[in-house]
Amino acid sequence: MLMNSTPRFLILRGGAIGDFVMTLPVFEALRRRWPSGRIELIGYPHIASLALAAGLVDRIRSLDEAQVAMLFVPERPLRGPLADYIRGFDVILSYLYDPDDSVRTSLERAGARLVLTGSPRMSDQPAARQLMKPLETLALYPEEEPVPRLVLPEILRVRGRQLACQAGSAPVLIHPGSGSPNKNWPFGCFLEIADRLQGAGFNPLFSFGEADDREAALYATKKAPFPVLPPVDLPGLAAVCSAVRLYVGNDSGVTHIAAATGTPTVVIFGPSDPQVWASRASTVRIVQTPVRTTEALAHLSVETVWEAIQSLKVQP
Repeated sequence: MLMNSTPRFLILRGGAIGDFVMTLPVFEALRRRWPSGRIELIGYPHIASLALAAGLVDRIRSLDEAQVAMLFVPERPLRGPLADYIRGFDVILSYLYDPDDSVRTSLERAGARLVLTGSPRMSDQPAARQLMKPLETLALYPEEEPVPRLVLPEILRVRGRQLACQAGSAPVLIHPGSGSPNKNWPFGCFLEIADRLQGAGFNPLFSFGEADDREAALYATKKAPFPVLPPVDLPGLAAVCSAVRLYVGNDSGVTHIAAATGTPTVVIFGPSDPQVWASRASTVRIVQTPVRTTEALAHLSVETVWEAIQSLKVQP
């Protein structure tokens, strides 16, 4: 497909943090092929801010805007500013769940020039590869397995170093939560890993997200001697991830962020499938239970995770 050198792209992407991070290769491919083009994103601002901070998109709008909600009502044609906005793009790429084609119909009736769609529901193939598939219409084919990357500006990286080094000169970030308790390795095992890392000369730093109340409460109960990262937005968290020597966590959105920054990362998989959700970056080590169940995750040994950490050969 032929386009001018400054095309305008609009991407619609919902989903959780991990889903969004796996979409980063799409933004990167468009930016690399059309460096003078403009890329706008309709999504959840607190998550979409990752792409904005990394310079992968030029503007974000909220998926929760009342006007945007009209995309899901095809029997009421879009008019006014939103229709004008839709017509201003050369390509619109939607990853919204749209089983009855309501969004596509609304976009096309509003005068969209080209609408591409990608399913937000993953099969048994690597997620990043599946999300790149719609770009084949634009003659964009990945030369190798897509890997999500977050390259942050120096001003943000400086802030990340300041926060990380409050733990010490060799910080390691440990995030023991996830969006689902079923994906969490036992909290006490993370504390054992932190003890071993401290004994090896590192400075463990724990982090807890909005979905990690249980883990944060356990941390308080255990009266662990390690510092806790103060609340930060996702670009700030990404900056901290980029500044630490090592990251250890479950299959979670935060782990996806850490892997995308290029930091040596150990990710622990239980019921979820690493063939779909694990980053293919060379700096990532995957620890998978023998069978994909929460019960097997509860019996995963500290020694197994420690061996994965050692295989990264990270020095304090």
